[in-house]
Amino acid sequence: MALKQKSSSVRLLGIDPGIAATGWGVIEHEAGRSRLIGHGSIVTSASEAGHERLSQIHRALLEVIDEHHPEVAAIEELFGGINLKTALAVGQARGVAVLACAERGVTPHDYTPLRIKQAVVGYGRASKSQVQQMVKALLGLSKVPSPDHAADALAVAICHAHSMQSNSLLAAAQPRPVRRTGGPGFSAGGMS
Repeated sequence: MALKQKSSSVRLLGIDPGIAATGWGVIEHEAGRSRLIGHGSIVTSASEAGHERLSQIHRALLEVIDEHHPEVAAIEELFGGINLKTALAVGQARGVAVLACAERGVTPHDYTPLRIKQAVVGYGRASKSQVQQMVKALLGLSKVPSPDHAADALAVAICHAHSMQSNSLLAAAQPRPVRRTGGPGFSAGGMS
């Protein structure tokens, strides 16, 4: 009789950082399937000072972590093609997200937009709409999660779930080293 491996679930927080809107999404992943726990967007006003906006993002992410108790987080990395001012603002929001995770003991993992699209859609140049439709399908939802930043955050969480699953399969497929024991006169080549 074969032993059945115990399946364990993992709660993941995905974060799509931004100064105007930071998306978040929490999923539960177990036995190759993901289920939606919650999602939303933290919106700040351009009329407020930058440090106040970052403080709002930080506090709101701490609340999300405290409410949903994720074990791990996945955060979208900055991507090329955006202007310097935008990159700095997104980088600051990203830093605040990493800090919130660190303060609550939640290990953050980084993923590029290309990697996220490959994991969710299977194609690194997929459109935003294609990613959102796959998020809907993979989570078994009746409609695409809204707002867009929340759907993007869920895609980041799904990406990490797929990465964890792949790493687990690779680890299981690794050959185990042969352990040789023996006393005097034993050598790797045989008896002496």
